[in-house]
Amino acid sequence: MSSTAVVRSLTRDRPTWLIYFQLCIFATYLYGLSAALPLLRLDQGVSQAVAGLHGTAMAAGGVTSGLAMPRVMARLGRRLTTWIGTAAMTFGVTLVALTPALPVTLLGYGLASAGGSIALYAGMSVLSDHHGVAGPAAINEANAVGVTVGIGVSYLISALAPTPLGWRAGILVTPVAALLLLALMGRVWIPRDTSAGRASAREVPTGPKVPYDWRFHTACGVLFCLVAMEFLFNMWAARLLADRTGMTAAAAATGLTAFTVGVAAGRFAAGRLTLRFDPTPLLTCALFVTLTGWAVFWLGDTPALCYAGLVLSGVGAAVQFPLGLARVIASSGGRAAEASAAASVWASTATGVGPFALGALADGFGTHTAFLIVPLLIFCAVCGIAVSSWRAAEARPPAP
Repeated sequence: MSSTAVVRSLTRDRPTWLIYFQLCIFATYLYGLSAALPLLRLDQGVSQAVAGLHGTAMAAGGVTSGLAMPRVMARLGRRLTTWIGTAAMTFGVTLVALTPALPVTLLGYGLASAGGSIALYAGMSVLSDHHGVAGPAAINEANAVGVTVGIGVSYLISALAPTPLGWRAGILVTPVAALLLLALMGRVWIPRDTSAGRASAREVPTGPKVPYDWRFHTACGVLFCLVAMEFLFNMWAARLLADRTGMTAAAAATGLTAFTVGVAAGRFAAGRLTLRFDPTPLLTCALFVTLTGWAVFWLGDTPALCYAGLVLSGVGAAVQFPLGLARVIASSGGRAAEASAAASVWASTATGVGPFALGALADGFGTHTAFLIVPLLIFCAVCGIAVSSWRAAEARPPAP
């Protein structure tokens, strides 16, 4: 791992903080609905595979919004686009809170994902473009701030589940936070997209757009593996924790809290590292940390050991999405907004394929066996990173 020649700096202005706070709202949706899924499944009395359809609904919403995002941003601009995404996400969460009816909750998960994907990936393209070489650090820090909020939401849902208020009161944090942010920062302007100008400076040809090369598609494939793996922990770790330790579903929801604690700790710790070191070795190391944490969790049969494995898995997963997304944007030839939209499609597909596949396997073989998908995804991600890094190094001209 080699240090960069110049230490990058990160300036946090008002537009940056707006994106950070919008990502916090995204975290209340993501971790709230993830922690709620085992409890929702019990309310609905459905199988694990049927419950996994909520992940499929999230994937459908995210893919749809990802395909539409470039045109929406081009027509409405980044500022209005991020707020529209936040509004749709809020409405979807509210639907889930209103009723346990399966068609409505599927619609709610899908709509929340569509809006959340728009808010998330439009915001990430803003941070990448606005902060230049410090973009990966800004993306990582934004996710660190967001996951810290997610810790509180997942714990709140677990704490409210056995009370008269119920777990649905916990997910109402999302609409309340969205209204508060709109009142406080609704007039903050988001910087205009300047990535096209930087692309011109790199002598990107004019006229028809140059197709993305294999490195871009490989980076998207790696992102698919990273997102699928994180969502497996988000949506099914609580069930495995309950199966392995005998905890109730409500108590086992704290397993997501343990995972998010690890994610938050890892992202804050990695903030300085992403400013100083090559992100590719960091990402590879993080994958091996996740593999170690998964092994401890998968083999554990006591709450203490399982919690330790989940925290360690979270530490490894901390930088995987930020650095995976940064790799996609970096390999796009300066088209940050379009790359973010493509990343949304790949990541959203992963949110549906991963949890549904694990749910279907869990129905047939048990959750413990189904969780072997995690090391398989890690292996695929490491291979993708290694091949793209090796071919990139091979393509470089020899030093004089």
